[in-house]
Amino acid sequence: MRIGADPPVELTYCTNVHPGESWADTLAALAKHLPAIKQQVAPDRPFGVGLRLSAAAAQSLAEPEALDSFRAFLADHDLYVFTLNGFPFGQFHGTRVKEAVYRPDWRDPARLAYTNRLADLLAALLPDGMAGSISTVPGAFKAELRDDADVTRMADGMLRHLAHLARIEAASGRTIRLALEPEPCCFLETIEETIRFFEDHLFSSRAAGLLASEAGLPPTAAQVFIREHIGVCFDVCHAAVEFEAEDVFDRLAAAGILIPKLQLSSALRLRAVNGDAGRLLAPFDDGVYLHQVVERRAGTLRRFADLSPALAALDAEEGAREWRVHFHVPVFLDELGDFSTTQDYLKAVIARQRDAPISSHLEVETYTWNVLPEAYRQSDLAADIGRELAWVRRELAA
Repeated sequence: MRIGADPPVELTYCTNVHPGESWADTLAALAKHLPAIKQQVAPDRPFGVGLRLSAAAAQSLAEPEALDSFRAFLADHDLYVFTLNGFPFGQFHGTRVKEAVYRPDWRDPARLAYTNRLADLLAALLPDGMAGSISTVPGAFKAELRDDADVTRMADGMLRHLAHLARIEAASGRTIRLALEPEPCCFLETIEETIRFFEDHLFSSRAAGLLASEAGLPPTAAQVFIREHIGVCFDVCHAAVEFEAEDVFDRLAAAGILIPKLQLSSALRLRAVNGDAGRLLAPFDDGVYLHQVVERRAGTLRRFADLSPALAALDAEEGAREWRVHFHVPVFLDELGDFSTTQDYLKAVIARQRDAPISSHLEVETYTWNVLPEAYRQSDLAADIGRELAWVRRELAA
């Protein structure tokens, strides 16, 4: 839904919270939940959708009959699509996901083909005059990269996708931007690493030459196109887990890096880790998603690729150390039983968005309702999502 008018901002939630890998299952989930959520938060105006499509669902939706039917569904319910989640390629619910969520990564042509298809679909669904965004994996899972050649291969895949976006824009006038989503323990993990990658591999003369060759653009035009069509999907939960300072937006702006999408999310936080940490955190070790942990002790950060190895490494030493866990928790909660959350960081980001807009695409992304320990769930899913969106609107208007 559109919030404000100068400049206009789109606010939605990400439908990756709804199980469904085939297009039929995805559409059934959307039909079940979207009308109820819209009725809560935007009963008298159009509501924008943050659509997640698996590779299988995207392939099925690309069929003309399916696409026409979906357009009719959107029109019937006063909905529109302006952003896609192109992060999880395959199964995302009900099975072990963990590090497989990053595969195929940007070294693999399958990731390029999938993201190109998403761009084609978004171009077909975007309302006239509206730019679109696609969020994607942060290159690859860091532990699976071998050498500098892998980094070059990832950058080249992204640039070839930009060539596809250039062809879409030339043919249809639709502007679509790719947004890389930094995440703990991934190739793009911190904002510092992200800026370095953009400067060395995406904003270089070599990158402009590759795009110029692929898209038939003059080199100078290719340089401009890159800077205007690829940027960062800033996930607030991920940044909070990494203890990123609030100057990250100034640093990205100084580097000329766009933020096509801002994902509003909050992380699990244990302010003082002690002997009870293992018992308290065990219910959150769900076996489905990767829950990276970053520990801060005496100003030093220590990272764990998942909650299980973090718990296994617990020692008897107590003291001033804090854990932040990559477990998306409801954004409207600042306390969660025995835990706190990183809601204070999220509030600071929303205040920045309100006073000096960071992005025109805002997306609440709490995809973990199905694995959140039952004691912390509030009500039915549609009501929970509606409550999150209402909380964000109040913060934006504060």
